[in-house]
Amino acid sequence: MAQDSVDLSCDYQFWMQKLSIWDQASTLETQQDTCLHLAQFQEFLRKMYEALKEMDSNTVLERFPTIGQLLAKACWNPFILAYDESQKILIWCLCCLINKEPQNSGQSKLNSWIQGVLSHILSALRFDKEVALFTQGLGYAPIDYYPGLLKNMVLSLASELRENHLNGFNTQRRMAPERVASLSRVCVPLITLPDIDPLVEALLICHGREPQEILQPEFFEAVNEAILLKKISLPMSAVVCLWLRHLPSLEKAMLHLFEKLISSERNCLRRIECFIKDSSLPQAACHPAIFRVVDEMFRCALLETDGAPEIIATIQVFTQCFVEALEKESKQLRFALKTYFPYTSPSLAMVLLRDPQDIPRGHWLQTLKHISELLREAVEDQTHGSRGGPFESWFLFIHFGGWAEMVAEQLLMSAAEPPTALLWLLAFYYGPRDERQQRAQTMMAYVVATCRHGDLQPCGQRRSPVPTEVARDETLPAHSPAKRRPFFPEVI
Repeated sequence: MAQDSVDLSCDYQFWMQKLSIWDQASTLETQQDTCLHLAQFQEFLRKMYEALKEMDSNTVLERFPTIGQLLAKACWNPFILAYDESQKILIWCLCCLINKEPQNSGQSKLNSWIQGVLSHILSALRFDKEVALFTQGLGYAPIDYYPGLLKNMVLSLASELRENHLNGFNTQRRMAPERVASLSRVCVPLITLPDIDPLVEALLICHGREPQEILQPEFFEAVNEAILLKKISLPMSAVVCLWLRHLPSLEKAMLHLFEKLISSERNCLRRIECFIKDSSLPQAACHPAIFRVVDEMFRCALLETDGAPEIIATIQVFTQCFVEALEKESKQLRFALKTYFPYTSPSLAMVLLRDPQDIPRGHWLQTLKHISELLREAVEDQTHGSRGGPFESWFLFIHFGGWAEMVAEQLLMSAAEPPTALLWLLAFYYGPRDERQQRAQTMMAYVVATCRHGDLQPCGQRRSPVPTEVARDETLPAHSPAKRRPFFPEVI
């Protein structure tokens, strides 16, 4: 608690100096600095309010003698007032200074001063009397005129940006890069205002011909944060442009999804699906560049967790959502499959992308044998070597868990000796780096384990990993039930 008090005092001095600098100068540099620090200053205001509400007015003034100056400087800064919830938090802080029963003239004056500041905040965006009289003469009330003016300004700028995008190399009609950059900077404190959405969308979609990105990083970060927290809603085309133009925003979106999955007390496959669809990542992943980044982050999570079944489950649910989005995107793929899965055979990817439930039951065995042949060719034929060898083929295969379930049902229903191709396929699913000499032993161990434990289940019922003596492989992720995390579903 004492440390929190010291930290707040240090922060107080820092922001007092910042506000003084911002108040004394109105140059482009100070405006940029203000926009850069808006989110941090709002967080400071929240901490300040949490401290103020626990004190009476006299205690506040004893501990922070210049609190009035700090709040006043903030209240007269239009960037701060326009940013997110800063205006509301400033009002809360000012209310903490009010004496409900003033005992002397000093306290009465303080109350009057606070009322004046509150009045300024509430009227900061109103017009002066002359403008009000003019708008009334036109038949508009000021309260109606201002939103209309703002909307027209935003639409005009958005239209200009769209024309800028279409004009291409016609430099005479293009908006100057400096102006585009300035617009993105000005938008930072206004991101969450509903009327600004068309301008934000136009900035994201507008691509210049400059060799370097002209939009400010702070703009990308503010837009991405607002999207993740559901404070704004933009068309998918704008979200895709955001994540293509600013890789840190895409990475943060993935980390945000992981955090939601981890922080959820109890996850089931349906809940994971809701989280994934709500993230907009499957829809955005229809663009191969975004899919590759997302898939790479899943790969890293899989390796970092030693092939945890929970991660595999998440990858499989994401893949299902991605395939659904891809089908809605277009009946014919706009991009070749090789752009999504560059390290595997396109014919293998094409087969795995099919929904197992769409295949007639009588063709299951033939399809599974074909998949097994393609995988074995990719894994065991050295002439088809790829970046990661067997791992790349296995990583592609585990995206599509429905095929492993189909193999399990076929083995369960097989009255005769199980087909070698199916045994190999399931053995590869659980022991991807067994060498050629070990493959036969692995398949035999699986048959013994199946007879002993009755581990197979019909297709459509999610199943746990096979016994650890079959699944464990020290050279690759081992799918051991002991490695499960409580915050993910205990299924794959």
